[in-house]
Amino acid sequence: MTESASGAPGEPASPPVCPRHPNEVAYVRCQRCNRPTCPSCQRQAAVGVQCVDCVAESTKQAPRVTSRFGVTPRADQRPLVSWTIIGICVLLYIGQRINPAVTSELWFVPIQAGTEPWRMLTAAFIHNPNGFLHIGFNMYALFIVGGYLEPLLGRLRFALLYLISGLGGSVGYLLLAVPPEGWFTPTLGASGAVFGLFGAMLVLNWHLKRQTGGVVALLLINGAIGFIIPNIAWQAHLGGAVTGAAIAGVLALTAARGRDEEAVRRRKWQWPAYALIVLVLLGLAAWRVYAVLGTAGFA
Repeated sequence: MTESASGAPGEPASPPVCPRHPNEVAYVRCQRCNRPTCPSCQRQAAVGVQCVDCVAESTKQAPRVTSRFGVTPRADQRPLVSWTIIGICVLLYIGQRINPAVTSELWFVPIQAGTEPWRMLTAAFIHNPNGFLHIGFNMYALFIVGGYLEPLLGRLRFALLYLISGLGGSVGYLLLAVPPEGWFTPTLGASGAVFGLFGAMLVLNWHLKRQTGGVVALLLINGAIGFIIPNIAWQAHLGGAVTGAAIAGVLALTAARGRDEEAVRRRKWQWPAYALIVLVLLGLAAWRVYAVLGTAGFA
């Protein structure tokens, strides 16, 4: 004698259905909870099949692995921040080619540091509109080095590294530009920020005991180019490299594996250290403007 799902004798048993999709007949059961699961809810497990709810629950309960820099490895390791920066630079470059005012509105001129300090950052996203070599080299370097550093540091830390290194490049140019002529000469380009990535890569590879010879050679070659080829702001290269190395030094000093209380507490020092580096850069910029122009530099 057959019995229905409701227990009424004499009625054929109702076929099992998926709890998430009641209209789907499901004869396969989850190996973990034994509930019926339809094809769209099935997930292949080490043994048999599990439902999507059990897979989500086991993922939630699994211990999270954290790198020494505080990064949780993710399936998507694409350098999205690097690609975004490249996209912004390319769009602005097209805008520069169409309208020259874009360049003059975003470049950095030391004489404007006290009144328009945001230019110290915006200059890291524009390039010489009269050729492709400038933006081509910087974007290629960003693509290569960003693809290495961004998964290593995580997207937020990498974005801060780029931005603060760009600021450091402008501050380096401001500190080393010789007045009066140098204070009226604009600078632009991602070179300061890119050299910051080079400097950070050198320090981090040394900390991780990875090969550094190639990075040193790259820094020396590109640093020498700034002195050989005219109209290249070697001061920004130097400022960016020093800033990037300083940020990487902070990351190395606060590095700790795992998610235990001591490791988390140690890595939390990264953020106030970043803020301190920014304050030091802004303080140096303000001091230099005051030393050259006095209070008129801020009016």
